[in-house]
Amino acid sequence: MTTALSSHETAAPMPAARPGVAFGILGAISASHLLNDMMQSLILAMYPVLQGNFNLSFGQIGLITLTYQVTASLFQPLVGWYTDQRSTPYSLPVGMCFTLSGLLLLAFAGQFSTVLLAAALVGTGSSIFHPESSRVARMASGGRHGLAQSLFQVGGNTGSALGPLLAAAVIVPFGQRSAAWFALAALVGIGLLARVSRWYAHQHRAAPAAPRAVAGKGLSRAQVLGAVAVLLVLIFSKYFYIASLSSYYTFYLMHHFGVSVQNAQLLLFAFLLASALGTLIGGPLGDRIGRKPVIWFSILGVAPFALLLPHANLPWTVALTVLIGLVLSSAFSAILVYAQELIPGKVGMVSGLFFGFAFGMGGLGAAVLGVLADHTSIEYVYQVAAYLPLLGIVAALLPKVGGARKPT
Repeated sequence: MTTALSSHETAAPMPAARPGVAFGILGAISASHLLNDMMQSLILAMYPVLQGNFNLSFGQIGLITLTYQVTASLFQPLVGWYTDQRSTPYSLPVGMCFTLSGLLLLAFAGQFSTVLLAAALVGTGSSIFHPESSRVARMASGGRHGLAQSLFQVGGNTGSALGPLLAAAVIVPFGQRSAAWFALAALVGIGLLARVSRWYAHQHRAAPAAPRAVAGKGLSRAQVLGAVAVLLVLIFSKYFYIASLSSYYTFYLMHHFGVSVQNAQLLLFAFLLASALGTLIGGPLGDRIGRKPVIWFSILGVAPFALLLPHANLPWTVALTVLIGLVLSSAFSAILVYAQELIPGKVGMVSGLFFGFAFGMGGLGAAVLGVLADHTSIEYVYQVAAYLPLLGIVAALLPKVGGARKPT
């Protein structure tokens, strides 16, 4: 099925032969993404609670993120490669079961090593969920790949935004064990994914054979590999910088401005909600004007805001982080679809590679910046991280792949 869909990218457009967008399936997979990432973001949102319960240093907090992100990043390309070779529709609810197990273990963890094991289980759930769900989004796109990826990813970003909000409302006042109530969300997600899996299995059985797609639409192997390297640099820039906000923004607000834990969680929610809204823009805009301009603007465009952030007062800090979330989040949908067009026929492997690398860079960034904060200050972390978006300049090296969607 993957090859069949990718072959549309190299054939002349034939609107009559293209199915419409399966919005019901996209809605279900986006809702599942929301629940999945909401549960995962509870780990980040619980950091102040865990720090108090286990007397953690910033380095240990970074290690929790690193454990979660590394298990996700290492397994995702392997899961994607395997599912490119053999269809596994029902792996989706299995992935959610790993997340459920990790969340319950986190709620009742009595020592730091158990917290790390819980984070590893949640990361494993992500490694199974993301490559296959990204494939489902592409299958349901009806050719509007950017739109489908944005709808899929906005679910995840919205879930990530809800995590701190729910943590402020439930976990901060009621404690670590109250996280177990969110297991109900995992059960809902398992039900949704079982329905998606049935549709996926039916689509796979009904798919006709298709000719092998041509990688990069005529680009040489060196050009394809060079473009992938550029995309990975951009992912590094984006997610290393995002780690400074997702993992340490609440601590920055509390230490630098004296904001309370609950109010810091609400301000983190504002940043993550802006990120979710920005995700809706990047994919459809890439369908219309091309992926490269969106990638260029979304990474490099946040550099002025990032450079101003360490010198801003509290109201401007909130405003700047909202702008950063809105602009920077538009990048990933465009990057992922660009990569899928660059290497057609390998949707699972490409999705796993880029989701995995993104998670890995986020985890590595959290660990490195945590150690830096322990040896300097949380304020110094933001002064250093501010220069990362300038790496967006390398987007100029990307070759043109695909193009804007022609109006119908």
